[in-house]
Amino acid sequence: MIVRRMGVLAAALTVACAPALAGCGQTGPGGGGQSGASPGAPASSVKAYDINPVARDQVKDGGLLRWGLNEYPTNWNLNHVDGNLAMVKKVTDALLPSAFRSNEKGQISVSPDYVTAAKVTATTPKQVVTLTLNPKARWSDGKAVTWQDYEAQWKAMNGRNADYRVATTTGYQDIESVKKGRSDHEVVITFAKPFGDWQSLFIPLYPRSTNGSADAFNNAWVNKMPVTAGPFKFGAFDQTAKTITINRDDAWWGDRAKLDQIVFRALESDALVGAFSNGELDTFDVGPSAPDYARAKGTANAVVRQAAGPDFRHLTMNGESAVLSDVKVRQAVAMGVDRQVIAQSDLQGLDWPIVLLNNHFFMNTQGGYQDNAGELGAHDPEKAKQLLDAAGWKLSGQVRKKDGKELNLRFVAPSGLQLTKSEAELTQNMLSKIGVKVTLQSVPSDDYFTRYIIPGNYDITAFSYVGTPFPVSSGYGQYANAAKDSKGELQWNANLGRIGSKEIDAAMNAATAELDPAEAIAKANAADKLIWQAVNVLPLYQRPQNVAAKKTIANLGARGFYDLRYQDIGFTE
Repeated sequence: MIVRRMGVLAAALTVACAPALAGCGQTGPGGGGQSGASPGAPASSVKAYDINPVARDQVKDGGLLRWGLNEYPTNWNLNHVDGNLAMVKKVTDALLPSAFRSNEKGQISVSPDYVTAAKVTATTPKQVVTLTLNPKARWSDGKAVTWQDYEAQWKAMNGRNADYRVATTTGYQDIESVKKGRSDHEVVITFAKPFGDWQSLFIPLYPRSTNGSADAFNNAWVNKMPVTAGPFKFGAFDQTAKTITINRDDAWWGDRAKLDQIVFRALESDALVGAFSNGELDTFDVGPSAPDYARAKGTANAVVRQAAGPDFRHLTMNGESAVLSDVKVRQAVAMGVDRQVIAQSDLQGLDWPIVLLNNHFFMNTQGGYQDNAGELGAHDPEKAKQLLDAAGWKLSGQVRKKDGKELNLRFVAPSGLQLTKSEAELTQNMLSKIGVKVTLQSVPSDDYFTRYIIPGNYDITAFSYVGTPFPVSSGYGQYANAAKDSKGELQWNANLGRIGSKEIDAAMNAATAELDPAEAIAKANAADKLIWQAVNVLPLYQRPQNVAAKKTIANLGARGFYDLRYQDIGFTE
């Protein structure tokens, strides 16, 4: 499964086609891409993106694209904790505005269909950003996209009203005001404190009707897409066939979409490659599955497009679990797991370097990467046993016990995903050697996040985070401390490990507020060291983007940092 990391909003979940969240990215504030890989990083032969770029005049007009998904989401608000899924992003990227876009190098520019200019217009006494909106931009209900939509999204996302179940507040919480400029199409954003990744905000933008109340924010996009503003518009849901249909929007003011229609079809992960090989799908995300990779590559008139991206595979532990609430136990589990064995098992046969990831913000292939794992990154069963002894978990036969209770971890995995099943079995075997019992629980893929991982109904699990060009702000929500809602209940939002601290928040805030790129990197790595000690997310490896596609599909594939232009996707013959 995969979750999107919010870059400043980048946490999207999806199943791997390993589960994944969205949000990591290029080094430095403002998305300024810096080159330079760490020692042992994937070779330079790995592509930044692999989408078969073709000029629009060489792409056929018309056609239907059948796109496979590995889960069928119910909440289509990408900014909501339940909607923050990679599969939601795949669909809504064709339908909703984004103020900014990234090229394959992680360099950020305005998205001219929505924003014609954006710049920092003041730095003292406060940082001010001014956006000039495209006056042609309109929602599908006929209303213009104006500064009021930006104001409403800021108010929904800034964390001041915890009844809005936002995936993250990063960046929005630093804004003091969003006001009208010289016209309805000028937005003046004043920050209470500096925020370097300001170009990560308003990606995507939802209408003020969605953000105007907590009820609308939380519920208006559940099994509905009430308003759009993109090259495609919503067509239909088919709950039985598990399809989402979107159609070309002839009211779109930008370049006309090449395709007539896209039909997204959700299947269990192990069924996607079969549907692709049988000609029922035109494209799907293979993920880190060697058997599916080989089968897709062997499909007639097809190719697997591969690229490096800000995506990583990991184990996540639930800090509110009764057995994992003690940090010593989480540290023992981290040391009891041989990450190299898991990475070898996952990546063998994928034409991808097998290199462990020892950073929560920067990928191996990014400038700014440094190994912050320390002793927690090493496989050390003896040290793990000592930590468990110190925590009061004493060996009784084959399993440790404390106060008569077994140290038994429930490893929740989505059904139909062999990758996670294999990871769970390897983890089960490794941890048995330090006296920790692991019980595997397979759950329906469509329920995996919404009924198990997001509510904290698990002990340990594995999925992937899908990133953005904003490494710190996109990952912020995954490690941020909980906030209380109006009922006094803790809301962890995108922090699925439910582990945080004031110290981690302060360190991440220092990194996002830093406008000097070198200092921002240093502060991000300081925050990363604290996250390693807390043992929330245990990184495994940078995940390759493997996308199977018909050879004739243009402008679609493994995108890396590149933001797809859905209006350019089509067939060459």
